[in-house]
Parts: sequence; structure tokens; C-alpha cells
Amino acid sequence: MPSENPDVLIVGGSTVGLCTALFLSRAGMRPLVVERRPAPLTHPRAMGIGPRTVEILRAAGLADAVDAQCVDMTGDDLQMFATPTLADADLDALSRQAPPRADAFGRLTPQTLRGTCPQGRLDQVVVDEARAAGARIEFGTELIDFVQDDEGVTARVAGADGVREIRARYLVATDGARSGVRKRLGIATSGPGVLGDPLISVLFHADLTELTHGHTFVVCDITTPKAPGGLLPVDGRREWIYHFRYSPDSGEKAEDFTPEKCAARIREAIGPAADVEPEVVSILPWQVRGLIADRFRSGRVFLAGDAAHVIPPVGAFGMNTGVADAHNLAWKLAHVVEGNAGDALLDTYEAERAPVARTALEQSMLRLEDPSLHWASGQEGRERRARAGALNAPVVHLGYRYESAAVLDAHPELPSGEDVEPDLDGSPGSRLPHHWLTGKRDRVSTLDLIDYRFTLLTGARGQEWLDALGKVAARLGVAVDGHRIEDGTTWTAQVGVEDSGALLVRPDGFVAWRAPSLDDAPEIRLEQALAALLARQEQPS
Repeated sequence: MPSENPDVLIVGGSTVGLCTALFLSRAGMRPLVVERRPAPLTHPRAMGIGPRTVEILRAAGLADAVDAQCVDMTGDDLQMFATPTLADADLDALSRQAPPRADAFGRLTPQTLRGTCPQGRLDQVVVDEARAAGARIEFGTELIDFVQDDEGVTARVAGADGVREIRARYLVATDGARSGVRKRLGIATSGPGVLGDPLISVLFHADLTELTHGHTFVVCDITTPKAPGGLLPVDGRREWIYHFRYSPDSGEKAEDFTPEKCAARIREAIGPAADVEPEVVSILPWQVRGLIADRFRSGRVFLAGDAAHVIPPVGAFGMNTGVADAHNLAWKLAHVVEGNAGDALLDTYEAERAPVARTALEQSMLRLEDPSLHWASGQEGRERRARAGALNAPVVHLGYRYESAAVLDAHPELPSGEDVEPDLDGSPGSRLPHHWLTGKRDRVSTLDLIDYRFTLLTGARGQEWLDALGKVAARLGVAVDGHRIEDGTTWTAQVGVEDSGALLVRPDGFVAWRAPSLDDAPEIRLEQALAALLARQEQPS
């Protein structure tokens, strides 16, 4: 039985697993993804790609390709509305009455998408890019079992060529809410668990332009007693998702909902008089859950995405939290595998990501009880969220902060739960603020300077930091980029340093260390900081 030796074995080939492979490959690692399904799942699940995920995709060179797969919602302000049937809704009037779509992220991030994007389309973009970057991705291959020791993980997988053995340095489990890896490790979960009745999601084709008049929307809440549910555009033209609940307590089973029965229900939801014949493409039963794993790491095995946390869909926090898991973990694994960092760096993955997942779950649960907490804008929205203890969605997506050994002098408290801009102030543990650089031919953001490496950013009088950087990087054997930002006081004020100060930014775009000004020993300070962040045992005195 032949054996293989990837650096990292990834179990599960949906969005988070594929992104983990992409990020590892871009960091120079050799990942292998095994996925039991024969191909990427094309049935849409998550639809909303959050701003932090867009930034991560931009760093990987994929944001434009993903944007091309999105529903174009740029010409409409409709988001969520309720109607007995789609035919009953006057979308022209609703669109005129809808408040202008708020540009919640325009000043905060270098790129936004034009609308929602079906998860299956996102996955295909990531599959292609991950393979081009050197990742191996095997569909139709299932993990049978694994054991780990002090040096690595030995796994047995079964695929088209039979059973074979794989030896990897680490294993990342991205195998979903019912993670077999998590169960093998004996890691328990906590949280509310199953929430409400199960649902059926139906992907169907139908030309609804006579009813929509070309308008787009995020979700249409169908309220007719004959077919209550939610209608979501997949391509904005003729591809749609309709999902609805069913009741096992009343004797209903998922297999009862045949294509014929689903088509009949969709006709009721659209409006029987509309004379539309839906073509059912696929049917996917699913269940809303809320849970978090008690541990995200067990030795050389890590949990990410739904294997680590399952978050209800309201707010679009689930998949996006999982992508950020992958981005956080990949650079740490790469530094440890390359010998640049100590094993303790890997402990910071759980220390950082578990609190973010708990917040996402908490905020989604609040929105599950009252969706208006997510959609309400203006002073009314602020007051509703304040009464409920809810954070505004941009804060959940972009404002979270890390506190761990991979951040020096962390500032974990959020200045605001409503306005994300004060949360992005250059404090250690926060995401580097977006700032357009002047004097560039193309639009370049400070976030574009961070490319899977530690990066030192200084003000106009910070050249001594950059002079010290090359010596420090050479001694530690770590690749570190350096840039001087000469934008007057605008950038330095934004990040809380003088024009002789500096920020050391991690490969995932989070501020690891901040020097408000130049001191008399920049080389020593910088080397101490970088060695500590990498959990290096040999630190300079």
C-alpha cells in the first residue's frame, strides 16, 4: 500500500477546506484535500460573502473572479421583503419605497462585491485557483481513520483506486457540522444545538422576469399558508432557491418531498395564476443548528469551519467565519512546518478563533429571534440593537480583535459595537485599517501590501525601522516585507503612531505589534517582537 507525504491533509472539500488548501499553497505548503463527494456541491447553501472574506479573496487574487459570479444587485435597493406570493408583490413600488442600500463598508475595505454569490460558484473558483497554486484536491475520496504521534498524522483514505495511506505533518478537519474527525477525537460541543424544524432547500429554474420586472433582492419571505418559505435569487434571472420547513412531529420526512411535490409547492409560492412551471434541479434537506466545539485543536489535528462551529444563517456569519479560520490557521501552519516558528504558535489559533466564533453564534441567535436587528438602519436600528445587546453587522464581520501570544500588547476591547471604523484603529489585535496609498498608478490599499508575510509599515520618518528589518529577518530566517507610507499624517493618525512609528502586521492582515515612535534600539525591539510572535525559544536579550 503506497504512502504519500503532504505537509497538511485537509479532510473536507467544501468552501473552508478549499480555502485552507489555497492559502497553504500560496504560503508554499503542499496540501492535499480529500472529499467524499464525487464533485463540488453545486447546490447553493450560503449566499452572502462578507467584507472580510472579500478582502481575503482579494489577497489571493480571486475577488474579481468571484464578483463575476455574483448576482448583480448594484441597481436596486431591495433587500428583504414579505409577500403572500411573489405574484402579489409589486416590486416596482417596493423598490421605489426601499431605503437606499447603505454603503456600510465603502470607506473600510478596498473592494466589495456587487451582490450575493452562491456558495457552489465560489467553490469552483477556489478549486481552480487552489489547484493552479499547487494544491492536490481529490473528490470521491473518504477518510477511513487516522492516528497521530509526535511527528505527524497517519491517515487511511478510500477512493477510486482503493485504500491507501497518507502521512502528513498536520490534519485540518473541515468536514462539516457532523464532523467525523471531531467525533473520533472525542471533542464535545456546546450551544443551543438543533433550532426549529428541519428545512428543504430546492434549487429550481424558472423565468420569473414578468413578476420581478428585473428587480433583484436578497430574500423574498413568502407568507401564503399553502407554501410559506423563502425565495432567493441564484443568478438574478432564472435560477432560484426556495426553502421551507417541514414537521417530523406531524409525520413528514425529507424523502416525502419529491421533485413533483416541491414543484407544486413552488407554484403556490410564486402564485398559481402566474402560469410558471418550475424545473426542479436538486433538493437538499438541512437543519439550522448552533454549536461550538469545546476545542479547536487536538495535538496535530485542527478543526475549522462547521467542524469547529455551526452558526445559523441569519447574518451570513457562518461560512465567512470559517474562511477566516482557514486564513488564520494557514500562515501559522506554514511558519511551523518551515521551522520559522515554535509549536506554541499553533495554540493561538484556538485562542483567537474560538472567541470570534462564539460572538458570531451569539449575534446570529439574536437575529434569529429578531431579524430586524440585522436589517434595521438609522437611529431606529441603533436603538434596537442597543436594547438587545446586538452588534451591528459590520462590526461582527470586520471589527473583531484577537488576544493571544501572537499579538503583543493586545487591545481586545471594542471601542464601538455599532460603528466599525473606530474598531479599526491600528491597535494590536485588530485588522489593519484600509488606506488608499497616494502616488500609485493603480489603486493600492495598505491591505494589498500584506501578502502572506509579516510586513512592517512605517511612517514617513521610519526609515530606521526598515534599515533594521533586513538584518532582523536574515538572523531569524523569516521573510518580512517593509514599506514606508508617505501620506502625511493621515495614515499615522489612523493607526495611532507618530510619523517615525511602525506597525508589524501578520500574514493574515492583523496588527501584531505597534511602536508609536522610533526609539534608540529599533533593531533590538523589532527582533524581540518578531521572535516572541513566532514563539521562538531563542529570543534576543
